[in-house]
Amino acid sequence: MPELFAQVILPLSLHGAYTYKVPALLQNDIAPGKRVIVQFGKKKMYAALVLSLSSEMPEEIEIKEVQQILDEHPVVLPENFRLWHWIASYYCCTLGDVFRAALPTGLKLESKSKVFLTGADTQVKVSDNEEIILRQLEQDVCLLDDLQRKLGSNFSYAALKSLMGKQLIYVEEKVNAKYKPKTESFVKLHPEIDSEKTLNEKAESLKRAKKQLQLLYHFCSATNAFGQDQVTEITKRELLHGTSFSPSLVKELDKKKLLKEFRKQVSRIEEEKIDQVSINLLNKYQEKALAEIKSEFENKQVTLIHGITASGKTEIYIHLIDEILKTGKQALYLVPEIALTTQIIQRLKNVFGNKVGIYHSRLNSQERVEIWEKTLQFQQEPGKGYQVVLGARSAVFLPFSKIGLVIVDEEHENSFKQFDPTPRYNARDMAVILGLQNNAKVLLGSATPSYESYYNALAGKYGLVNLFKRHSEMQLPEIIVSDLKRAYKRKEMRSLLTPDLYELMETALEKKEQIILFQNRRGYSPFVECFTCGHIPKCSNCDVSLTYHKYKRRLSCHYCGFSYQLPDKCDECGSPEIKTRGFGTEKIEDEIKQLFRNARIARMDLDTTQSKDAFSKIVKNLEERKTDILIGTQMVTKGLDFDHVSVVGILNADNLINFPDFRAHERAYQLISQVSGRAGRKYKRGKVVIQTSQPDHPLIELIQKQDYQQALNIQFEERKFFKYPPFFRLIKIVVKHKNIDTVNRASNQLAKLLKEYKHLIVMGPEFPLISRIQLWHQKEIWIKIDKKLNLDLVKSGIVESAKNVKKQPSNSNCVINIDVDPY
Repeated sequence: MPELFAQVILPLSLHGAYTYKVPALLQNDIAPGKRVIVQFGKKKMYAALVLSLSSEMPEEIEIKEVQQILDEHPVVLPENFRLWHWIASYYCCTLGDVFRAALPTGLKLESKSKVFLTGADTQVKVSDNEEIILRQLEQDVCLLDDLQRKLGSNFSYAALKSLMGKQLIYVEEKVNAKYKPKTESFVKLHPEIDSEKTLNEKAESLKRAKKQLQLLYHFCSATNAFGQDQVTEITKRELLHGTSFSPSLVKELDKKKLLKEFRKQVSRIEEEKIDQVSINLLNKYQEKALAEIKSEFENKQVTLIHGITASGKTEIYIHLIDEILKTGKQALYLVPEIALTTQIIQRLKNVFGNKVGIYHSRLNSQERVEIWEKTLQFQQEPGKGYQVVLGARSAVFLPFSKIGLVIVDEEHENSFKQFDPTPRYNARDMAVILGLQNNAKVLLGSATPSYESYYNALAGKYGLVNLFKRHSEMQLPEIIVSDLKRAYKRKEMRSLLTPDLYELMETALEKKEQIILFQNRRGYSPFVECFTCGHIPKCSNCDVSLTYHKYKRRLSCHYCGFSYQLPDKCDECGSPEIKTRGFGTEKIEDEIKQLFRNARIARMDLDTTQSKDAFSKIVKNLEERKTDILIGTQMVTKGLDFDHVSVVGILNADNLINFPDFRAHERAYQLISQVSGRAGRKYKRGKVVIQTSQPDHPLIELIQKQDYQQALNIQFEERKFFKYPPFFRLIKIVVKHKNIDTVNRASNQLAKLLKEYKHLIVMGPEFPLISRIQLWHQKEIWIKIDKKLNLDLVKSGIVESAKNVKKQPSNSNCVINIDVDPY
């Protein structure tokens, strides 16, 4: 048999693939996309992915062998690898980084060193440290990490090595699987019972065991044994549910060969029995938009639908999915937040039943593996695999075999951008590449499109469809601008509410209508301050003030998690005059409870939605009108659809408008417009109150007029002049180290190298707003790149410059992160 070599990707930050020899016994089973166990380094074992196979042996290197093949079928398809290569190239990261980001944790295996006694002659002379290790191993086989932890200062690597030399112990690398199939106990009739007559004869032996006989009859009734619609097996849990029978009775009947108890693999994903409904009919405006999308798809791979809030974009998406499913292809529906999946999944399942899967980071690793496998299963068994997947950004990595349509809803959202760890990808842009690579159509949708997408549409790169009529002729909400400065001056404020917002809330509650209040800051207050000496408690790991959380009575850092109990006295001067400053969602909740004592109030932010089902419960309570006032961060802006919300209050628009970022006005317009769209969606025109100290700000006026086009035109002029996207590309480089002098030196050296490329506009290095996070000091270098330049050449120059800086001994521990398109 000719020699065969496998090129594999390791789950490490390594460029390219590594070559291993395939033993003759494994040659028939190995294939690209399968996981294999390989040794990397002296002892470490990894589950690697086979990228390709070849018969050519690499020259002048020592080749190790593949140890084991883990999969019967590939877990990654060739189509997936094409996307992985693009991500690694475009986002300046390694294939190993993409591997770690793409595969669910449950499909990644890790190597652990286990230490065993050999059982050899123990008369060999050993030292005290060696004796301690041997005594510990006599109690139990130990992982090396555990052995070190248990023995503490008594542990010695020298003693361990000596014991190996004396052949008293040996060390093995065990690869532990993180995914374990879920099994459940089932019960069926014993195989010896092949007829009703045999069953009755055997039941005679139970006359004295009445409970066992009753359970047998109960089983026959539950499964309709030997009847027309007989069920051959039933879960033990289901059999005993609602009865007084104990599990031991099943065991007794198993011993007597009447019932057979066995374990069987089951899915962690609950398959609901859904009465499917037909697709809703579209109105004339939606019909026109759908026809225009199809027309654009004839000439363009990507189309942008600019549809205002409540115009019925989701129904258009469902019609497109239905059409693509009829062709036997798959559809991916991306949303920016897990939050949105709660409402949309039910709408999709009502139409498409169990063809629909859901994929996001709140699922545990075992569930994510099962969804990965069911998406993969569509290739071989279309009836059993997922044909539609709804998910957040990580769903773009799923192993689609016949992708025909990709929908990116709320495409403007920066939640599609992965900031840390690497790869720092944008799922919206990856969705476009996924479509191009697989000849699938891509539909981007938003009420406030990102300026990049709209620019591409205006330039003719994307198709463009407008939908400016709300469903059922609903009117856009009335936007009221309320002057905070004036209200404070006249002492008209009711706690955090201007008179305009307070009166509208009172009226809405009287009419049994619902209210949403938006503040893009969680916690009780952004910081606390000593009114005697002015001291503000700061994080010991990050250069940021600590946020006060009243329900925990703790000061917490939102960057590293550091926290401590709120002190009774100032740490600096000992004064008890410690006061909260500013307000977050928790304080708003407190204040609103005091103002509207009979209202049912809920809060939606990161603190209240950490558990798996918390978000869906909050949404359900609002839908079922069990909540009168919902207070939340930007989670409440994400395309949620509530019928009875009549008032929306934006408590402080100034924070959004004045944020020091070139995208501040774009994001402020999008966020305020999106949250405004939650008002008056069905039965009447809603009202939105924007509280601001700058009522005459040009952006506020444009939001009030809901003039997206004019806001975009103003920003386009500014960005063209100052060379920002969409007219120029941006790359951000972050240089990090725990020593500030190292950061200063390395960042200056890197900037100097980059400035040698005369065609680049290099800004910095400069400290960002928060210059130290988790003890790591950081400086940023921003690069503006003319779109006429070859981006691949520019990036290779940047990567090479970063490597040259890191090669210097004084910078060896420096971290340099390259973020392409840091939206």
